[in-house]
Amino acid sequence: MTKVKLALCQMNVIDDKEENLRKAGLMIGEASENADFIVLPEMFNCPYSNDKFVEYQEEEKDSHTLTEIASLARENSVYILAGSIPEKESGRLYNTSYLFDRKGEIIARHRKMHLFDIDVKGKITFKESDVLTAGNEFTIAETEFGKIGIGICYDVRFPELARVMVENGALILFYPGAFNLTTGPAHWELLFRSRALDNQAYAVGVAPALNRNASYHSYGHSIVANPWGEIVAMASYEEELIFAEIDLNEIKKVREELPLLKNKRKDLYEVILK
Repeated sequence: MTKVKLALCQMNVIDDKEENLRKAGLMIGEASENADFIVLPEMFNCPYSNDKFVEYQEEEKDSHTLTEIASLARENSVYILAGSIPEKESGRLYNTSYLFDRKGEIIARHRKMHLFDIDVKGKITFKESDVLTAGNEFTIAETEFGKIGIGICYDVRFPELARVMVENGALILFYPGAFNLTTGPAHWELLFRSRALDNQAYAVGVAPALNRNASYHSYGHSIVANPWGEIVAMASYEEELIFAEIDLNEIKKVREELPLLKNKRKDLYEVILK
């Protein structure tokens, strides 16, 4: 199967887990009529703030959120990338994304590798490492469409991570994220187009909608970029469900026309895994 119908659920996340899950269910239900692969935003069940990560934390083994998403994947026979949730294990808290197959089984888990610790003077300060622990695993998952790579938000800023995933066969790079009104307008589109162009792959970012009543203001603008670095689809600030049909044959075509990956000087440089 070379064509994949994507649905990006740019949902308005509020301080009410049950309502967030209800909204996710409604958007997934609508999306499943026209999509094979549905993506939720980073922290889709939880406001984006350190205190809420602690309050909303769940363990994978008895997660109410993951049980709900598994049911939705199974009932609608779709893949669902469950953006991310605050996941607790052995006393540590992670920002974790889960991929469900059409049977509702978890087939991949990614813990955010690069924590969002920034201080843009006079604009925004955030330090995820105050409560979160960084993940240490690369996440490349097998699907019926081929391999995909998963990162979360700040992970998209690190081209080495994207390259490792692509060198291990990933054709689509997914990054549920929540850029803000400082970094979003400056870098969001640029980063997704760059990761797609650098790796001649598709790059997909799914964010929460802008909620002016929240303490953290998400930029929204969920996006799909193609291997030529062009925007295939992009949302605005508001809650929105957007669709994009992508053709994986486009990757082969672009890589044959402009063979960047073949033309690398492996005799001079390489990305080394530790």
